[in-house]
Amino acid sequence: MSDDLDRFEELAETLSTAPSLAEMPRRTLADKGIAGATAAHVIEEVHTPFNLAYLTFTTGSSAFQNIVGVAHSELDGRCEVARRLFLALGMDAGRRMLVTYAPLVNVFARAALEACGIEWFFLNRSSRDAFLARFCREKPDLLLGESSFIRASLEAAGSLGLAAEMPKSCVILTAGTPLDLELLPVAERFGYAVHDLYGCQEFGWLTLDGVPLRDDLNFIPSPAGKDYHELVVGGLPMADSFPLSESGHVCNPAGKVITYRRRRTHPEYEVVVLATALSAAESVDKAARTILRIKGRVVKVSPSLATGAPATELMLVPGLATGGLAMPSDAPRFTGPVATKMFDDLLAAQVELQQTAKTDPVWTKRR
Repeated sequence: MSDDLDRFEELAETLSTAPSLAEMPRRTLADKGIAGATAAHVIEEVHTPFNLAYLTFTTGSSAFQNIVGVAHSELDGRCEVARRLFLALGMDAGRRMLVTYAPLVNVFARAALEACGIEWFFLNRSSRDAFLARFCREKPDLLLGESSFIRASLEAAGSLGLAAEMPKSCVILTAGTPLDLELLPVAERFGYAVHDLYGCQEFGWLTLDGVPLRDDLNFIPSPAGKDYHELVVGGLPMADSFPLSESGHVCNPAGKVITYRRRRTHPEYEVVVLATALSAAESVDKAARTILRIKGRVVKVSPSLATGAPATELMLVPGLATGGLAMPSDAPRFTGPVATKMFDDLLAAQVELQQTAKTDPVWTKRR
């Protein structure tokens, strides 16, 4: 090897501003706040782009588990939801929460729990026995987990001789699957309050005991049946439909969304962007593809998109029923800024990405 090459290689290593693999920033499970054991996952390192705050996955309750990207622009909204949630529960800073399924923290975002001053921790192993041992030993103020798992565990506590070791008081937050109503009498025997938390990895927590946690939640008629209404988050349909009842949620009479009677919407709605405050239609088109990829929602841009509008305007159409961009006059429409906040947050993330040049010189795209 020549001396010139040796010197060049030394300079390239010494003066380079690009990181080596060892120097790259790392976002671990602990950094994301989800460093808990699960029997349903492997731990895999991935290259995550800077424009995403973190990666997570859907639960797989209705389909194959799909990857979800959470943009930095969404974090303020998730922090506000967490603030409203813990305020409604009367849980102030310093309260301790046992999380039975670590990825549920991703629905909050670590920053949201930290902003509320909530301390959270996990099971040593993802099993019923490990849960009871941890629950009795740590005596948390809050318990977050899937309702049927918690019910079965509490039912087993007596036969295992652990009734005297159980916490004297605890607030149970059920999440991840529809509320198991048989949990309510079981929890009542221990003096534990039960709350039904509904949301998803894509958009965060949405309702508590049937009461909205976000200002941009709306309902539209659902193909799931005449008594059902599909939930729309910031102009983006959830593909989940619920009855709306004046008699109230089983956990709170003031909650009108009966989340434990969820049905999947079919055919699912697609979103058509009719107007944007942006001056460039290209940015909206790119955002539409981004939303499909990281949130799994079909967003299309109207050929007659109005740019430079006062606010975003979205229209929802059942995709299979219309066969494309047909626009029935009675299709649900949402106009910003409040009703389209989720969409606008994701659009802002796309615009920010376009304004930030790639910093990796080996990845240069030219027209």
